[in-house]
Amino acid sequence: MAQFRLQGSKVLAVDMSGDSVKAKNGAMVAYDGTMAFKKLTGGGEGLRGMVTRRLTGEQMTIMEVKGQGTCWFADRAAEINLVSLAGDKLYVESSNLLCADSSLRTGTTFTGLRGASQGNGLFTTTVEGTGQVALMSDGTAVVLRVTPQYPLIVDPGAYIAHQGNVRQSFQSGVSFRTFMGEGSGESFQIRFEGDGLVYVQPSERNTIGGEI
Repeated sequence: MAQFRLQGSKVLAVDMSGDSVKAKNGAMVAYDGTMAFKKLTGGGEGLRGMVTRRLTGEQMTIMEVKGQGTCWFADRAAEINLVSLAGDKLYVESSNLLCADSSLRTGTTFTGLRGASQGNGLFTTTVEGTGQVALMSDGTAVVLRVTPQYPLIVDPGAYIAHQGNVRQSFQSGVSFRTFMGEGSGESFQIRFEGDGLVYVQPSERNTIGGEI
């Protein structure tokens, strides 16, 4: 299995010995040894995945990188966060996914109004299996714990990913910008309940539901 390691906080190094990984198209910044690059359709899920993603509006253009040596990945100086999966499933915004072990299965899942509030459609990307995933964030990401006793409320624009036995719902609430008179009304938030982890970034995307 390919070995993921960080060089600094904004460059991912992947050591391969005949292994392969799936990475964001165009994210390779350097490599040594012998590498082969192949663009994948449908987020690496083939024709069915391509049709599904077009129907759902979830966009993800990735490539397969295979070879002997080390390949370095980065994208717009974003911070990189490593996540290890052990047979579980990670839900992640496709724009925040940099690289994943090729053995991991990717797909799409319905997110309901959360996706609509972000302007990213009603679906998000899933990564499932055993292996490593590299996520990107605008600023250093924070990993927050959700427990049955302590649900978590997250701004949709700051959300990156989540994993574990977590349920999410959509609620409206007053944001700090609205409170200070800078917004135009109520904002929408994501409520996470259950037992798991939520990854958030310290910078908010521009969202449809952020100020309505």
